[in-house]
Amino acid sequence: MRYLIIFFLLLTSFAFSQVKVSGHIVDEQGEPIPFANIIFKGSTEGGVSDENGKFYIESEKTYTELLISFIGYETKIIPLKSRNFDLKIELKEDAATLKEVMIYTGKTKKKGNPAVEILKKIWAKKRQNGLSLYKQYEYDKYEKIEFDLNNIDEKFKKKRLFKGMEFVFEKVDTSNITGKPYLPIFINEALYKVYGKNEPIKKSNEELIANKNSGFDTNQELIEFVKQLYVDYNIYDNYLKFFDKSFTSPLSRTGVSVYNYVLADSAYIGNKWCYNIVFYPRRKNELTFKGDFWVNDTTFAIKEIEMNASRSANINWVKEIYVEQEFDVLNDSVFLLKRDHMMSDFAFTNKDKSKGVYGRRTTLFNNYEFEKERDEEVYKPKVFAYEKEIYNRPDNFWKENRMEKLNDDEVGIYKMLDTLKTVRRFKQLYNVGATLATGYWELFEGFDYGPLFSSFGSNDIEGFRVRVGGRTYFTQNDTWRLEGYTAYGFKDNKFKYGVSGKWLVDKQNRIILSAGNRRDVEQTGVSLTTANDVLSRSFASSSFFARGENYRLTNMNLSNFAVDVEPVKNLNFRLGATYKTMRSAAPDSLFNISYLDENGSIQSKIKQTELDMAITYTPGRKPVGYGVERSVSNEGRYPTVYLSYTKGVKGFLDSDFDYDKLQLYYNHRVLMGGFGKLKYFLEVGKTYGDVPLTMLDVVPGNQAIFTVPRTFDLLNYYDFVTDEYAAIHIEHNFNGRILSRIPLLRKLKWREIVGARAVVGNLSQQNINKSVFLSERNVAGNLYIPTKPYYEYFVGIDNIFKFIRIDFVFRGNYMNMPDVTKFAIKGGFGFYF
Repeated sequence: MRYLIIFFLLLTSFAFSQVKVSGHIVDEQGEPIPFANIIFKGSTEGGVSDENGKFYIESEKTYTELLISFIGYETKIIPLKSRNFDLKIELKEDAATLKEVMIYTGKTKKKGNPAVEILKKIWAKKRQNGLSLYKQYEYDKYEKIEFDLNNIDEKFKKKRLFKGMEFVFEKVDTSNITGKPYLPIFINEALYKVYGKNEPIKKSNEELIANKNSGFDTNQELIEFVKQLYVDYNIYDNYLKFFDKSFTSPLSRTGVSVYNYVLADSAYIGNKWCYNIVFYPRRKNELTFKGDFWVNDTTFAIKEIEMNASRSANINWVKEIYVEQEFDVLNDSVFLLKRDHMMSDFAFTNKDKSKGVYGRRTTLFNNYEFEKERDEEVYKPKVFAYEKEIYNRPDNFWKENRMEKLNDDEVGIYKMLDTLKTVRRFKQLYNVGATLATGYWELFEGFDYGPLFSSFGSNDIEGFRVRVGGRTYFTQNDTWRLEGYTAYGFKDNKFKYGVSGKWLVDKQNRIILSAGNRRDVEQTGVSLTTANDVLSRSFASSSFFARGENYRLTNMNLSNFAVDVEPVKNLNFRLGATYKTMRSAAPDSLFNISYLDENGSIQSKIKQTELDMAITYTPGRKPVGYGVERSVSNEGRYPTVYLSYTKGVKGFLDSDFDYDKLQLYYNHRVLMGGFGKLKYFLEVGKTYGDVPLTMLDVVPGNQAIFTVPRTFDLLNYYDFVTDEYAAIHIEHNFNGRILSRIPLLRKLKWREIVGARAVVGNLSQQNINKSVFLSERNVAGNLYIPTKPYYEYFVGIDNIFKFIRIDFVFRGNYMNMPDVTKFAIKGGFGFYF
């Protein structure tokens, strides 16, 4: 028995022989030394201390000494045991370099700096990607995404929140990056075959071969959300896009203006001699990293790079960002990515002990092949790519095809989540989270109540309004969906309702049939673009928080039938037919949509049949799900082009008017490196024919106290009416680039915004004469047409308390209009990184 115990102890010591080290690096006065280089002596494994001089590193190998160095200080070597926590390491100033440190006040020089000279050679020899040198290429890709609760302690485990779920804490482990305890809660694995070509036109396609989730088999939305957090990037680019922001790459040509570089070491990695360069930020609050990279001495291609985002960077909800890449350098011009790992620490605060969630993505690449001829169809993304067997591959398949073996914790996640799904408490918490995310509450299987946020409203016609609605929902990939609601106004004492249905009849080309009917009070003056969706959002009930009166409303009875087709991914065609009747919801003395017919008689009711066709092109968009309804994980990151044609058919179903309407808009958001992000929206349109007020193009006003996209904040509803128009909205968010340089404001992490919007248009005399509302305005001298462009401009502060935005809006002209608003303060809410 004694020998058995000794053998067990020896076995245990070997099993845990890896070295773990954490500590705090200070100078002789006890002040922290940020961005010091820490490395296991005799290896290339190590890291860099953070802004407060703290660090944590570990290795699977056994090392006995740790080497710590920083410019201007003597290099220090300390002995190690297998566990070395909370070390306090003091560095002494190096007399030989003290003068240089004093001159540059801790910042490295650019001229004569060997690290910068090496960096210049990297610029001279860098390539966009080794793959770009081949006409065709293909490779296998394995991707693993994980979520972990972190900073788990005994107090946390005993919270009532986890009553009945205590077994989950059996899998608590320690992060090899931060040294903090964490609990794995989610894992997703995916295998892809990637095909690409560079000539004559660049094309690429990622074919999903297998997918495996822990616990949430059909939740593609969650998985895609995580993937969009960790978008692909090229370390050689000047800017790296993470969390919708542009971080300056340490290999950027502009890097010397935001980074300090130090040549720290040189050694063989494999059979190649490489230089080790440490980099760290010159200033706080900028989107930069700290870390180091190893670069080959002849090809000047990166072999390995590790980096952490500066904790002081202006980014919300993310305490740490850790990036690690390894390359196979084949020759002077070809470098291929071998492994990419990224970890983020999501938390409400930046405090060390604050609890949060680790999000980790590990991607491995293998089996590269070049110049292999393939049919053109291989390079085209499929409109419908869902196959049930992809999500149900057997365990043997994964054992054979994983490029990286799962550790015990990761294997345990699958078992833990399967068990957790059977716990009633967990189901309740999951449902609460789903409700907050979607706005719908699952009453019973297959039916959701909501949207909750539209349950109450108010306007000058209906008074206080209550709305009750719901939808069918069995899975995210339902091929059909029914929705409906009923509402009641306590001032007009009337019930309203809406009902619609959609059916995906062809998955390969996404042919969708939809139909519905809505009878409700509508605010038709909030959008230039024609929209006949039966259950689209109504602004009529948004007057809880609004300026001015909201009585320019219309009683609408609308029926619609449409066919949508997507023959090519992200290219959608829509054909629709609509019949609607309209009356003024307010007394004629307040608002009147009546028109004069051919005999000069006033008609208060409008009956109209319309046919419409629309084309929407959204290149680069990544829709989530394969059912009749899909969400978009990267909405706004790519351009949208929309073209529509509407034909009014007189006489059919007693329709009153014959007319034609063309509309076109273009919407895009551009990340502009270190200068923030620019959003712009362009729209033009023209209506042909003599039509009443509701068929014209009303310039959208915004009487709410909150910002509303594509509206004019200082206009009232129906201030401007046109039959031809052009509009532009432009906004630039500097992401705190200016305010972060002001000492007293730096800690607030506010972000400055500037923008403007303008519209120009015309209105024919025939259309003025046909509308009672416009004719009365014309006689009174209050008819304003924006033949001279109307414009507004604004400055704003974003990221107040991380989710509030305030805009200060100024009117540019048309100061003499009735009830004019020359200045307004608008608010907004949002989830921003």
